[in-house]
Amino acid sequence: MSTFQSLTSTFTPTIFTWDFYCDFPKIKNNTFKIKVSLNILNSLLWEKDIEKKFLEILKTYPETREVLPILLAVREKFIITLNKDTKEIENISFLFDKKITLDLKWEKEVLKFFNESWLKEVFENKYITNLNDYVFGIETWLDSNARKNRSWTMMEGLVLDFIKSFCDKKWFQCKDQATAKWISENWGVRIESDKSARRFDFAIFTWIKVYLFETNFYGWGWSKLKAVAWEFAGLYHFLQNQNIDLIWITDWLGWQTALKPLEETYNSTNWKIYNLAMLRDWILNDLIK
Repeated sequence: MSTFQSLTSTFTPTIFTWDFYCDFPKIKNNTFKIKVSLNILNSLLWEKDIEKKFLEILKTYPETREVLPILLAVREKFIITLNKDTKEIENISFLFDKKITLDLKWEKEVLKFFNESWLKEVFENKYITNLNDYVFGIETWLDSNARKNRSWTMMEGLVLDFIKSFCDKKWFQCKDQATAKWISENWGVRIESDKSARRFDFAIFTWIKVYLFETNFYGWGWSKLKAVAWEFAGLYHFLQNQNIDLIWITDWLGWQTALKPLEETYNSTNWKIYNLAMLRDWILNDLIK
């Protein structure tokens, strides 16, 4: 049996490899997909009669309209904005639709966008020299916002490696993203779920018993960590009433800001909370027979 002190004193400082910071293959592909449109828009750089040229390009090459939002680091196709003059909310998505029928209103609005977004200033005054490099930089910045999701994916990948290796040695079965329905249909074990869409991160079937796993990784103090701990406790007791063991693999130093709720949950769940160091060293062999 572990102790709460052994849990908190062996949290993993990091699970990040160099490819965590930027997903350059995705960044390259995102940029490459719009390379032709960007090269066409490159002709605006240093153009003197830039508004006229801008309209000509958008009319002649409608696909270029679709890439305009990414120049402002916006991915969404549905775009609304506040009109500075009328203070009304406006849907301007039609400006970037390559299928839209062009009229004087569209020309007026797209030029307004060009000016008020400062893109005209950027093109006209040589703030950049190449749109492909510029968008590559934007994609890199946008990709940094996905690091939180990658941390969860990396954590799940690490835990899955341990679980698969353990199950292969023991001839047990395992399943990631397991639902109660899947477990019932494939392993013949009925589990009453607290949520219709509940997916357990991992499940192990020993041919006698099913063990369920939840896993996460918190690198920074998070205001909801208290609720996270309580939710696990509630789910643990819900499954215990069905003679199903739930094991929580959680890690990283964000928990240092929420030790009290974590300890309360640790004690109320018969110490079924572990970290990566424990997973690596011993817990699967001790807990799953």
